Order: sequence, then C-alpha cells, then structure tokens
Amino acid sequence: MAAKIIVIDDDLKIASMMRRGLTFEGFDVKVANNGREGLMQILEQLPELVILDVMMPGIDGLEVCRRLRKDGNIPILMVTGRDSVSDRVAGLDTGADDYLVKPFAFEELVARVRALLRRTANQNTEEFIRFADLTLDLASRSAVRNQRIIELSTTEFNLLELFMQNPKRVLARDLIMEKVWGYNFQGESNVLEVYVGYLRQKLEQQKEPRLIHTIRGLGYVMKE
Repeated sequence: MAAKIIVIDDDLKIASMMRRGLTFEGFDVKVANNGREGLMQILEQLPELVILDVMMPGIDGLEVCRRLRKDGNIPILMVTGRDSVSDRVAGLDTGADDYLVKPFAFEELVARVRALLRRTANQNTEEFIRFADLTLDLASRSAVRNQRIIELSTTEFNLLELFMQNPKRVLARDLIMEKVWGYNFQGESNVLEVYVGYLRQKLEQQKEPRLIHTIRGLGYVMKE
C-alpha cells in the first residue's frame, strides 16, 4: 500500500509540484493550502508523513507542528524559504524531524521523505507497543495491564493496535472503520461501538482507569 503523505503549503505552485512528483514516485498525496485545513486533513486521513511549509497565514507551520507533536509523533518534514540557523533551530525545536530549504532539488525531497518513512518503519518493528500502564505484545497478539494478560480476538487486537499506534490523537469513526474493517464493510452499523465496549470491559476488568475515550460527534481517542 502506498504511503500516505499530506503536503501543507499555501504556495499553490510548489504544492502542486510536490503532489505531482511524489504521486509519480508512488506515494498517495493529498494537499492542504493552509494550516487549519491541513490539521483537519491529518485528522481525517491519518497520513504516514507530513510535509509542512513554515510561512503561512493564520495557523503557521510552527504552530501546526506544535499541535501535531502534542497529539502524536507523525514524521514531519518542514520546507521553507528561510534558511538562517535560527529559523532551522526554531523548526526543529517545535518537533520537526527534518528541515529542507526552498528552492530544493526534487530528488533531495524524495530522498528525505524516504529516509523519514524508513526510520518510522524501523521503529514499528518492535515487538511491544506501550501506553500508560498498558503493553501490547505484537508476537502473542495479546495485551498486558497491571501484570494481567488480556486475551484478544483478531478484531479486538487490530482495533487496540490502531489506538496504541496513534496515542492522544482523535481517530474519526469512518477512519477506524476503514483501517480495521476495510472499505467495503457491510456489517452492523454499530459494530465499532460494540468492539470498543469489548475492549473497555477487558482493559478495565480490575477497575483500571479508562484509556479509550469517546469524543462525541468525532470518534475515539486513547489518552490517560
């Protein structure tokens, strides 16, 4: 499956160039032309990487980066025409993973994108995912909380893994359905709510604090 990338840049010409070029390289690319639109697309699309311009009206790139870092660890490549050391430090200090100065060679952009995606892929090969006092064992496909082993069905495991791979990020209901049940799922309309209920029963069996929270009208979020 092609890695999903969101480009956030108010320069329509540059954004279009990146979209066409990266699509040709085999990526699934969406474009947003301002920070607010970009944040909404990230919530809806759950991309593997964000390419982010710094200088934008309204919510600028630095603020977008701060918000993304507050809610998760999605890889961020900043692109900007400002190339002073202080500008680069500001971008990296807000949480960007890499920093590319305009104008840039498209080949360098692709190389940096691939490097960031490889780094993320390597991080995801670990055998355990941890959040708060909950550990997900990818080998045995089970969970452990307070030294208690929690057996999970295939669907329960896939759903919990999605939440734990995206801690503190609100996941839209439609996106969860797509990721866990697939595009063409024709089952019960409340199947997601049912499986969230199953997970809560298992994770909270000994009165532990709730980790999977409902965000009314939007979806769910894993947080303490």
